[in-house]
Amino acid sequence: MPLQELRIVDANLNRASEGLRLLEDIARYILDDSTLTQQFKNLRHNLAEETKLLGIKLLSHRNAEHDVGASIASAGYEQASKQPQRDLPSVITANAKRAEESLRTIEELAKLPQISPMLHSNKFEQLRFSLYTVEQQLMSRVLRQDKIKRLTGLYVILDRQILAGRNEPEIAKQVIQGGGKVIQLRDKQGSKAELLPIAQKIKDLCSKSDTLFIINDYLDLVLAVDADGLHIGQRDLPLPIIRRELPVDKVVGCSVNTVSQAVKAQNEGADYIAVGSIFPTTTKRDATVVGVDRLKQIRQAVTSPLVAIGGINENNISQVTAAGASSVAVISAVLSKEDIKGATKILVEKMGMS
Repeated sequence: MPLQELRIVDANLNRASEGLRLLEDIARYILDDSTLTQQFKNLRHNLAEETKLLGIKLLSHRNAEHDVGASIASAGYEQASKQPQRDLPSVITANAKRAEESLRTIEELAKLPQISPMLHSNKFEQLRFSLYTVEQQLMSRVLRQDKIKRLTGLYVILDRQILAGRNEPEIAKQVIQGGGKVIQLRDKQGSKAELLPIAQKIKDLCSKSDTLFIINDYLDLVLAVDADGLHIGQRDLPLPIIRRELPVDKVVGCSVNTVSQAVKAQNEGADYIAVGSIFPTTTKRDATVVGVDRLKQIRQAVTSPLVAIGGINENNISQVTAAGASSVAVISAVLSKEDIKGATKILVEKMGMS
């Protein structure tokens, strides 16, 4: 006697496999992420392995021609085609849910006495929970992808101690007008209560101009003003903890001065890596000077965007970009000038980003 339950298994196996394949292709072709690609491929292969003994049985029970749900699915497709186009995160969510629901259906059917000799329910439960985790990782990468791509050009650090009382939002406005692509707010001495309204004003300016806004050190301020990301050093909270606490769409940058630190930062989830000090700098007198050669070595060791920092000015900025920096961070080269907008524009032009 035919087991009609196998029709449900067959349909849901197809749905799960199709959803996983699309997610794998996003990881492979859009993100170029070999680790995520392999994880999705493993899920597909494990699913196929668990059901391979049912191959002929499932085909024998398939009856697509007389499926009463076919007309309903067709009507649903026509209705969906009339809706506004979905973005990539929506596509990921839809296909992950499709696969997860299908795995849960097979998991429950595998508990039936007529099915359990052929399928192991706990295996599909394990696959489902593995997919929950990989889905989160994929969504995190996609949501941050646009911001990561925008980590180019001039990265200006608004150090409040260097600004010495000048109006921070006004300085930020002039940097943006000069062509700065990323602004970081840094204050090692002031109170967070004082910094909060300043950060909010700069965040508003950056949002209106498609400029990335990063906050140095303070995870709670990133959350309070909805900044684009956080920048940390070697003595701050570990990257895995920061990644756990930050929303998945926030970028995290990490300062390094060795190849091993750069590799570790990338492996632990840094979206970009700041390398320095490239040249001697008056901003941070105790900084370790690593030189352009170290930047080249790190460029060969990691794939993450690199932000060069330390002693960079209009006379040497071209050396840094030639060495593989995705972006160049400056402080004094802009903040020490009377004409902030003009100084920013000169550096941008030197980088070939005008």
